[in-house]
Amino acid sequence: MNPSQTIAIDAMSGDGGPAVTLAAAAQFKLDNPAVELLLVGLQSELQEGIKSLPAALQQQAAECEIISASEVVEMDEPASSALRSKKDSSMRVAINMVKQGRAAACVSAGNTGALLAISKFVLKTLPGIARPAISTTIPSVGGHTHMLDLGANIDCTAEHLFQFAVMGGVLANAVDSNQQPRVGLLNIGSEDIKGNEQVKAAAALLSNLDATSEFNYIGFVEGNEIYAEHVDVVVCDGFVGNVSLKTSEGVAKMISQFMKEEFMRNPLTKLSGLVARPVLKAFGRRIDPRRYNGASLLGLKGVVIKSHGSADAVSFNNAIMHAHREIEKNVPARIGSQIDAFLQITQPTDAQGVESSV
Repeated sequence: MNPSQTIAIDAMSGDGGPAVTLAAAAQFKLDNPAVELLLVGLQSELQEGIKSLPAALQQQAAECEIISASEVVEMDEPASSALRSKKDSSMRVAINMVKQGRAAACVSAGNTGALLAISKFVLKTLPGIARPAISTTIPSVGGHTHMLDLGANIDCTAEHLFQFAVMGGVLANAVDSNQQPRVGLLNIGSEDIKGNEQVKAAAALLSNLDATSEFNYIGFVEGNEIYAEHVDVVVCDGFVGNVSLKTSEGVAKMISQFMKEEFMRNPLTKLSGLVARPVLKAFGRRIDPRRYNGASLLGLKGVVIKSHGSADAVSFNNAIMHAHREIEKNVPARIGSQIDAFLQITQPTDAQGVESSV
C-alpha cells in the first residue's frame, strides 16, 4: 500500500451512513484502481454493507481495507464530547490514519464541529496558520469560485483573513491549475472606506502581496460578485461565509420550486416544459450541488475533506475525488511554503492568533 495514494473514509458518517459511503467508495475505487481506500467503522456493519452493494461494486469495496472503530460521532454531538470521550470513533480513527502516515487524506460526512476539533487536535495546524478554515467551491459564471471561511471561525482578526486568503489562493492555484488566482475580500462596498476594522486591516496586509507573481489580490468584492467571473477566491470570516452560503442554497431551492410551479401551471406551460426539458436538464447539471460537494479544512498538516451530511453516493464520491486532487497537488505543503514566504513580506503581528471555538 502506498500511503501517498491512500484515503481514509469515515464510513459511518453522514445521514446515510455505510449505505452511502460504501457505494461511493466502491465507485471511486472502480474509477481509480491505483488509489487505496481505508474504510473506517464498525467492522460488522461495514461487512454487511458491502454484501448489500450491487454486484458490480461488491468486488471493488471488498478490495478496500476495513479499519475497525468501535464508536460513532453523532451529528448533534458536542465537539468537546467527541474529542474527549470518543477516541475510538470512526472519525477519530480515520484522522489518526493521516497522522500515522497510513493515509494522505481523510473524508468524512460527519459532525462539522467535531471534525474540526479532532482534526486540529490530532493533525495540528501548519506553521504560520492560526486556525483551519473551511473552503468549498460554488458555481459561478466563470465556472466556480472558492469561498472561505464557511463557519469554522466566527470571529476573525485581520491576520486570520490574510491567512485564509493565502490558503484559498494556493488551493485555486493547485486544484484548478490557475497560475494567478484572483483573490477578493468580501465587504459591504468596494471603496477603501467601507467595512469594519478587521476587513480594512486585512486589505492592507493583502495589498503588500500585489507585487508577487503567485498572488493576485483584486481588492474588495460585494455579495453580488461572489458568482461573477472576475474573482476566483472570496475571503470572509466564518459568520459571514456561512450565512452567505446558506442564503445562496435557499435562493437556489426557491428558484427551482418557482420554475416547477410555473411549468405545472396549465397544459400550455406543461407543454413548454417538455420542449425546454433538455435546457432545464443542462441547467440542473450545471448547478447540481453534488458536483461541488467536498469542503476542504485548509491549514492542517494533512488533507481533511468534509462532505455534506445529507450527501448521496454521487455527492460523497465527489468529496473523495476532491481529497484525491488535493493529495496529488500536495496542497498542505504548498500552503506551508506560501504562507512562510508571504509572512516574510507582510510580517503580521499575530500569526498564531487565538484558539478556534467550534
